[in-house]
Amino acid sequence: MAPPFPTREFMLGTPQAACFLIADISGYTGYLADVELDHAQDILADLVGAVVSALRPNFRLAKLEGDAAFTYMTAESVDGSMLLDTIERCYFGFRRRRRDVRQATSCECNACVRIPDLDLKFVVHHGKAIIQKVAGRQELLGSDVIVVHRLLKNEVVEALGINAYALLSQACIDATDLDPAALGLTPHAETYDRIGEVPGWLLDLDRRWQEEEARARVFVTPDESILTVSAQSRVPPQVAWEFLTRPGQRMLWQPWVTEVTVKGATGGRRGPGSANHCMHGKDAVVEEILDWRPYDYVTDLTVLDTPGGPVKLPHTIEFEPVPMGTVIHYRFAPPRSKKERALAAQIAAGYGPALESAMPTLLDLLDAELVRRDADRGPEPELAEPSPSGPLAGIPPLTILA
Repeated sequence: MAPPFPTREFMLGTPQAACFLIADISGYTGYLADVELDHAQDILADLVGAVVSALRPNFRLAKLEGDAAFTYMTAESVDGSMLLDTIERCYFGFRRRRRDVRQATSCECNACVRIPDLDLKFVVHHGKAIIQKVAGRQELLGSDVIVVHRLLKNEVVEALGINAYALLSQACIDATDLDPAALGLTPHAETYDRIGEVPGWLLDLDRRWQEEEARARVFVTPDESILTVSAQSRVPPQVAWEFLTRPGQRMLWQPWVTEVTVKGATGGRRGPGSANHCMHGKDAVVEEILDWRPYDYVTDLTVLDTPGGPVKLPHTIEFEPVPMGTVIHYRFAPPRSKKERALAAQIAAGYGPALESAMPTLLDLLDAELVRRDADRGPEPELAEPSPSGPLAGIPPLTILA
């Protein structure tokens, strides 16, 4: 399975494969027409900061381009499920931040009142580029860099009436393991002078936001858990999420797991409805995904075959952000039937110590993963900070995307 994150940094002057993503705050030009410029700049700085924070560390910031952030990750191929998770997580966070800022500010100027006029769109393309120094700065150059920027000028709104979207080029889809038709994405092509037709697929983010808000949550709380194992890692939630939800990583730190396969992943995307089939020697454990909330938590129904019959355990992995990293919580809720609860108590007595003993290995692997990601990371452009006396003064800094 392809890594969803950069595998190495660009070498100066050497063409390398990369996934390019531009996140653009749409409606900003019209928004500026009749609003107070100083407040508009503060709001833009806050929202752009939220977007870039949500895309990191998968994507690196190449350049801020007004109301857009041009980002990239070096990769020959891309984990499509993680790519869509990252885009949707970023958009959901943007919508919540836009709502929270509007509700929290007491300022009634046009810039603050019209915050809901702003929206977010993404264009994503896969290709090659080189990095060169231009006027003392490092710039990504190449025909595919031009293509992803051209994709910002499109007919999506006029043709489909969708304002918030992710437009993924066919080249991007080809670099993933996604089936866009099975995922319900809409085919869409754009044509440009000297480039020709650029086919692609459209993800309606406003529709996904409505689905996200309506979807019921399934979460094992600390109070109802019959088995809880927690450990604190130095990595951010994004890194911990990716490592722990990618099935192939399980065998690295759980020696009793010999194989993991994913079944029922519609269009190649992991999430509710898909299931992990974990082999423990000759025995299979099935984890049916019930709730999938990158990078907050994932809940499954763990189905165990035992001599006394099958046992079904609701199971949540929570990724709690803390100042120095992430606390990872494994929680298991009791089954419904009395018979299953008795069997679950026996299982927990043995599985709890086994999971505890594996945690140091997991933490070492996460530390190594963070070191690997940061090994070649150079400086990125600095983000603007909202004015301490502006319309956002007193509003807590963004934490949901940290």
